[in-house]
Amino acid sequence: MLTVTNLSIRTKQTKETLVRSVSFSVKSGEALGLIGESGSGKSMTSKCIMRLLNPRLFDLRGSVQWNGKEMLAVKLNELDGYRGKQISMIPQNPMTAFAPMLKLGKQMELGFSLKGRRERTQFRGRLAAALADVNLPDAEKIINSYPRELSGGTLQRVMIALTILQRPELIIADEITTAVDAASEYLILNELEKLRRTGVSMIVVTHDFGVAARLCDRVAVMKAGEIQQIASPEMLYNEPANVFVAGFIGMPPMNFFRGRCQMRYEKVYVSTAGMQIELPPDMADRVKKKSELGKDVIIGVRPEDMLIADEGVESKVRVYEMLGSETYLYFDHDGGTVAVRTAADTPIRKGDRVHFNFRKDKIHLFDAQTEERI
Repeated sequence: MLTVTNLSIRTKQTKETLVRSVSFSVKSGEALGLIGESGSGKSMTSKCIMRLLNPRLFDLRGSVQWNGKEMLAVKLNELDGYRGKQISMIPQNPMTAFAPMLKLGKQMELGFSLKGRRERTQFRGRLAAALADVNLPDAEKIINSYPRELSGGTLQRVMIALTILQRPELIIADEITTAVDAASEYLILNELEKLRRTGVSMIVVTHDFGVAARLCDRVAVMKAGEIQQIASPEMLYNEPANVFVAGFIGMPPMNFFRGRCQMRYEKVYVSTAGMQIELPPDMADRVKKKSELGKDVIIGVRPEDMLIADEGVESKVRVYEMLGSETYLYFDHDGGTVAVRTAADTPIRKGDRVHFNFRKDKIHLFDAQTEERI
């Protein structure tokens, strides 16, 4: 359906490479997440697919194949046959999609090239049904409103309704929950889940792993214009390819400790924070196979795999955060912060001195130099 191969984007004026050798595919009915920090290249990649980058400002290399058609070679006057009808984008800021001085109903009529009263009447009936599908039952109010009179969350749902009317094969949702409140985010994600159930393909561009995990079959993690790992949300969480992915996926992020791998009595240990930890057999085999014995490593442990114990690293609770069914405790350690998830009814409070430890079978190991997973 969509195949992106070795896509690179470079500015013509400064020669800065914004996206470097990015490759991925989206199958029919599949949802792919593009996640990363601000400036990682995820939105640039999605705009390139839609051919929304000014060719006088950007140099594009590589291939974007849509149903066998090379999109980077399509002439500008032919793009209207693809945009909206086959590939539709829901932008991060819906205000940029509407003219501020025209009522929404008039803009929709112009956008759908409606002619005559009969077409407009039929369209308004279909629009009312689509708006009702996204929990906007008062179609007349929407049609007769200026964009500035509606909230960002409402405008996003209007965009989703218009996308439903277009019935594209692929939807690109670009950071559509970034500028809305929690209640609007909940409604918008519900509507996208409904769209997913119709079999439409999606690219979900977001900085929020939770959004991608909820909507997507696979997720591509980007950093500095390059893809770090593509995998299912579960694999990204449980088997991150490197330190960046491990720290980016999950909130609070993974805790990291410096250590060294050693062998004693034919068993492999990692020493960190004054503790000697015997590695599980499969991890010990990987350490020996990759010649990591005697080398520095980075140990990663997720907050839910940390323990409050009778022995371990002693530290003072700097932050106590109770979140209903669970509580997070934060400690200062070795110039950084350690997060520990514990029970909601824990008696521990801010300022208490306790020992933290971790589950030995749940640690992640990374090479200290390359930061790649061992």
